[in-house]
Amino acid sequence: MAKKNKKQTRDAEVEPELNTKNGENDDSHNKKKLKKKRMRKKIPTVSIAVPASIIDNVPTLELATRLAGQIARAATIFRINEVVVFDNKSNPDNDSVLDNVGDESGAAFLMRILQYLETPQYLRKALFPMHNSLRFVGLLPPLDAPHHLRKHEWFPYREGVTVKERDSNSGATLVDVGLVKNVIVDQIFEPGRRVTVAMGTDRNLDSDLPRQVISSSKPREEGTYWGYQVRYAHNISAVFKDCAYKRGYDFIIGTSEHGQIIKSSDLEIPSFRHLLIAFGGLAGLEESIEEDDNLKGKKAQDAFNLYLNTCPHQGSRTIRTEEAIFISLQYFQEPISRAFQC
Repeated sequence: MAKKNKKQTRDAEVEPELNTKNGENDDSHNKKKLKKKRMRKKIPTVSIAVPASIIDNVPTLELATRLAGQIARAATIFRINEVVVFDNKSNPDNDSVLDNVGDESGAAFLMRILQYLETPQYLRKALFPMHNSLRFVGLLPPLDAPHHLRKHEWFPYREGVTVKERDSNSGATLVDVGLVKNVIVDQIFEPGRRVTVAMGTDRNLDSDLPRQVISSSKPREEGTYWGYQVRYAHNISAVFKDCAYKRGYDFIIGTSEHGQIIKSSDLEIPSFRHLLIAFGGLAGLEESIEEDDNLKGKKAQDAFNLYLNTCPHQGSRTIRTEEAIFISLQYFQEPISRAFQC
């Protein structure tokens, strides 16, 4: 890939903040001490892994763009936190529709479109230079995710892009958050950096009240879906090994027509912190496992905690990956919901 993606850091662990006020009785103080000793709140995440080779089988750039748009829509609709794009081409010299739009691999193209669509519209011009691969993105339906806020909407958090230092001695930076006026944050950042800003309750943009830059995981910790991260893996084993979350994925599911058939209502997924659901390309996950030197001789089902057929009795000989993502994520809704409650 010509460009490496920035390391994603959305592993969310929250420790409640406890303020001790003067005059509290001992009982109240003891309760707060007990609360402080509790384990950190676990915020479960769901990731999907998608093979880059699905782009190489598409005949035109417009159709490739629409395919990427379908994956972005599915990820947003089902509140996916991370999309991992992995390479699984047996022959990297195969002709691709992308050969006509510049030196960009299928993985780089897919990642570019996914990242572009996840970004709020008002930030795209600043964060994405013009590129041939983005030629048809205007045809795609918007994701309309909660962080894609309109100019007239006020929300406790907004995504923004740093513009410039207010002045050399102020210790503050101007941030474009998609409102009629830039806001001030009381930290110094280089221009062109995407940040999440806590907007507070004061809607008066004419005041010099500084806002705070916070972790992008904060809105999700409070129950708001805040988009997905995108990560590249050079093969299927790197999907597992190079996990961006601190302790890795604790439950991994593979999807295949050769997988086990279990009704969604009967499927039990254990309580998890980071769940990964992997999808195969034209020849399925079996081919990806077979071509990975780190997994040589391993059966596909042995690489996962569960290996499932999420669409049994299919009428078509093939289910396209973008179709399988929608079908499977709907299939997993109930089991994941039950796992959250454990």
